[in-house]
Amino acid sequence: MRVTKRIVVLLSTMLLIAVASNAALRALPQPVLPNPVLYLTGTEVYTTGGKTWIRYQYDVLNKADYPDAMFAAAPALPPCGLNTKSSRTWVDFFDSRGKRLYGFCALGKPADLSGIWFALEDGVVPPSFVYIEMNDRQTNTKYKSNLADTVM
Repeated sequence: MRVTKRIVVLLSTMLLIAVASNAALRALPQPVLPNPVLYLTGTEVYTTGGKTWIRYQYDVLNKADYPDAMFAAAPALPPCGLNTKSSRTWVDFFDSRGKRLYGFCALGKPADLSGIWFALEDGVVPPSFVYIEMNDRQTNTKYKSNLADTVM
């Protein structure tokens, strides 16, 4: 009987330690993610709707620092237009004065940050610098990039 009682006490103690450890881990602050490091990779001329446009293509140098979960589909969050499976994190381009230029609401993984862009009609002078904001809608956290050139 004594051995059984000791085993029960030991198992109960181990269970309490496990529960307390789990609660302590949840209470720890989440790791702080860095702000994105934005840089221009090139420009592309294209025509659509009878107009000629210049696409300014960018990449995020430290995209691997962001977890896949930040770009997972988030159907429980408000949709992006008709897209009810838009991602948890939306990415928006702004000029240096804060005017929104373009945005992405359905990037599926951090690697997709290598294909972000905004476009201006040919002949429109681009802003000297742009930046992005990554808005994690689940945690209500915004990550603002550096100012990046619009010329190479």
